Amino acid sequence: QVQLVESGGGLVQAGGSLRLSCAASGRTFSKSAMDTMSWFRQAPGKERDFVGGLAWNGDRSAYANSLEDRFTISRDNAKNTVYLQLNSLKPEDTAVYYCTARGGGPSPFEDDYEYWGQGTQVTVSS
Repeated sequence: QVQLVESGGGLVQAGGSLRLSCAASGRTFSKSAMDTMSWFRQAPGKERDFVGGLAWNGDRSAYANSLEDRFTISRDNAKNTVYLQLNSLKPEDTAVYYCTARGGGPSPFEDDYEYWGQGTQVTVSS
């Protein structure tokens, strides 16, 4: 069993930045391309969308096309933690951001993921 706990959400003005964290526990993730941590987000009234993902060994990553110039995923293997750096935030980035994990490479499809965190709210004011 894997537990994922997100933190770092909050209220920020447009143009600001936030760094979200996701701490994984309950299983030792292999340092290979077989395990991926990703982020999705869900805005009010909308479906949950892929933000980006990063394999634990760091050699494979994927981002939603519209976000990769502002958002960056990184990881600290020693802490079993993945980060999502959000820059130049816009009001349309307001959403609940979810951390997720799977035993495979980065995928933009939420059904491919086995484990989910509870989400952290990001609110961007104009």
